[in-house]
Amino acid sequence: MTDTLVNFIQINEDNTISGNIATVAFDIDITGEKLNSDNPKAPVFKLFARTPRGRKIEIGGVWEKTSAKGTTYYTLSVNTGYDKLNANLGRYPGQDDTKLMAVIPWD
Repeated sequence: MTDTLVNFIQINEDNTISGNIATVAFDIDITGEKLNSDNPKAPVFKLFARTPRGRKIEIGGVWEKTSAKGTTYYTLSVNTGYDKLNANLGRYPGQDDTKLMAVIPWD
């Protein structure tokens, strides 16, 4: 079903990420890998995309944050080479799956 969705991140059972980010300038499928770091400012996931020739390149990360009310939420930052995108991740409209999150740009 996720092959018909756009602008989403899904955290998979194996702690990897799959998703898509699209604007009028680009439309890319992304993957992510869990990052284990002692640095509290490090992302929790690194994000990757494929070049036109199929090479895997790092394009950004997903950070876990805590709101003033103590709620955990995620943000992402992506640099595609064409554009930079900063976004929050939130519930995907019309979906009940809590691992499926909408990309909500704030730039």
